[in-house]
Amino acid sequence: MQETIFDKIISKEIPAEIVYEDDQCLAFKDVNPQAPVHILIIPKKSIAKIADADVQDQNILGYLMLKAGEIADELGVKDAFRLVINNGEGAGQTVFHLHIHLLAGRALTWPPG
Repeated sequence: MQETIFDKIISKEIPAEIVYEDDQCLAFKDVNPQAPVHILIIPKKSIAKIADADVQDQNILGYLMLKAGEIADELGVKDAFRLVINNGEGAGQTVFHLHIHLLAGRALTWPPG
């Protein structure tokens, strides 16, 4: 898999406003926020998109979801936030390293997109 901007953020080659980090994941503020709170949560393991994940990735996928809730709580938005995962270019994915968008801080309408 080709190195992405997110790989460079993980390795600290490119700066980011990090809100959470541990040995499995990294969360940082989106540089082009779509809501007052817009955090990207990424695994440190390179997975291009959710459709590329396999059974060996189920633990990290669940871990990312739990961390999203913890991060939302730490940011004071645990009662109203949305998680979005885009899969593929046609769905709006622009960086091919799996990432979860945590959006909050404004009314989020339905349907999205």
